[in-house]
Amino acid sequence: MWRFLAGVGSALALVAAGLFLFRSDAATEKLPPPPAAVNAPEQVAEADPGDPPAATARTREQKRFDRYDKDRDGRITRDEYLASRRKAYAKLDTNGDGRLSFDEWAARTSGKFATADKGRDGALDAAEFATTAVKRRPSKRVECPPAAAPADEG
Repeated sequence: MWRFLAGVGSALALVAAGLFLFRSDAATEKLPPPPAAVNAPEQVAEADPGDPPAATARTREQKRFDRYDKDRDGRITRDEYLASRRKAYAKLDTNGDGRLSFDEWAARTSGKFATADKGRDGALDAAEFATTAVKRRPSKRVECPPAAAPADEG
């Protein structure tokens, strides 16, 4: 029982020491007022020309919907939904018979393999295989703050 009381006493002593040592002595400084919000249309017209353009309220999903909705009636029909697949199929169907043979389906891959096989030995080593990776466009990065334009000398 005495161990329990000793533990409680030591815990209380640590809390008291912590309050004594770490009491709040921070200096209170006045913060600058927040910038005024631009809400009124007349204030927007008076904005600096250097302000960045405002983003549209359309979401990514709305943009995707608009790409499929070709007749802009607010609905996507089955034909509109499958149009991109039909175009891709038509590109693969090189002889136009409405059927894909294995050679038609694999033509792009076969060409990619032949281009990558520099040694013409029918096999790709690691360096040749690395050339077959899909080339991705880098994402657009925004510099914040934008880099200053160089001053004209003259």
